[in-house]
Amino acid sequence: MPRAPAKRPYRLGVGAVLFDRRGRVFVARRLDTPGPAWQLPQGGLDAGENPRAAVRRELQEEIGTDKVRIIGETRDWLRYDLPPDLADKAWDGRFRGQKQKWFALRFAGRASDIRLDASAHPEFGDWRWARLDDLPREIVAFKRPLYEALVAEFRRFAKPVRSTGAARDKGHARKSASGRSSGEGKGDKMTKGPRRGKRAVFPQTRRSTR
Repeated sequence: MPRAPAKRPYRLGVGAVLFDRRGRVFVARRLDTPGPAWQLPQGGLDAGENPRAAVRRELQEEIGTDKVRIIGETRDWLRYDLPPDLADKAWDGRFRGQKQKWFALRFAGRASDIRLDASAHPEFGDWRWARLDDLPREIVAFKRPLYEALVAEFRRFAKPVRSTGAARDKGHARKSASGRSSGEGKGDKMTKGPRRGKRAVFPQTRRSTR
């Protein structure tokens, strides 16, 4: 008999809050879920893989480009639990949910660089730019607290940037009073948000787990 979900480990993963120059966020509609199932790019972390490298890999695989610049990250890993019925089906019932490191990124390419069909097994069928504050309403209920935490941590990036956007993003990072990690380029400091993560379980009928 499989272990109860609460006794299972979390699957490690990464997620991307990708901002355009107008401060809007990239969201995509899943192919494996009926209805308007919109979400942020995310995926599993391979054994020994660096989260910063992983988020770039996931973007390349899911949206066909990694023309991005990392401008922030959550201070801690955020978690969500799957509803019990879904936890028994997803990933062969091995995990209770996901524990993820999330990154804020600035898109440095063009709309034509985004190719949802770049992978042999595409996950998304459509994409658009959305308001950051609208994200919690777009996602399934059991992931909503995590998305609310992302909105709170990354709201400072949800504004238009000028031609000096890179310097402005670095300025945001330098103002952080919390810990730091190395940035994308020399002297580029990373910002980190509040320590507390989010976790919740809500019943839902048919949902995406990735």
